Amino acid sequence: ARRFGVSRQPVREAFIKLQEAGLLCIKPQRGTVVQRISVDAVFDARFVREAVEVAVVRASAELQPEGLDRRLAELIAAQEDAADEGDAPAFLRLDEAFHRAMADGIGRSFAWTALEAIKAQMDRVRFLSFEGATPLPELIRQHRAIAAAIAAGNPDQAEAAMRAHLREILASLPRIAEAHPDYFEPAP
Repeated sequence: ARRFGVSRQPVREAFIKLQEAGLLCIKPQRGTVVQRISVDAVFDARFVREAVEVAVVRASAELQPEGLDRRLAELIAAQEDAADEGDAPAFLRLDEAFHRAMADGIGRSFAWTALEAIKAQMDRVRFLSFEGATPLPELIRQHRAIAAAIAAGNPDQAEAAMRAHLREILASLPRIAEAHPDYFEPAP
């Protein structure tokens, strides 16, 4: 609160939101600590995300909203630039925009808003995944496959491409957890 020149109330509210997202553990009268990443929570979030995004990508391919193919191509080009520059944070922002664009394109913005509320643990892994995970050019290739299936009006191909893309974390998570054991909850 002192650092940002605000009262303690907004900080308290922010901490409560972070606790609700599973990112902080507030221990009254003792302190607040960053919660370790739960592999189960990551798998749960990925499962729900896949269910929602598969529905979104199918609808995108079926409806082919005007301008969506152009928007996805712009985002992929920007992702290529970010990857070429080694700007991982920019790439992640553009990746989010790519996925959000499909939901927005079919008039289902709430689908992405709902996912944002549950994917906090996945996002933590994504920020750790720059080493030892799927290379950015491969993620871009996957995005191209998704966009091409939407542009072709092929819902089955779009669904398959999205499923493959969202399942990347299943392969990379064990390597990431092994590389950063202090960040993860111990396995039961």
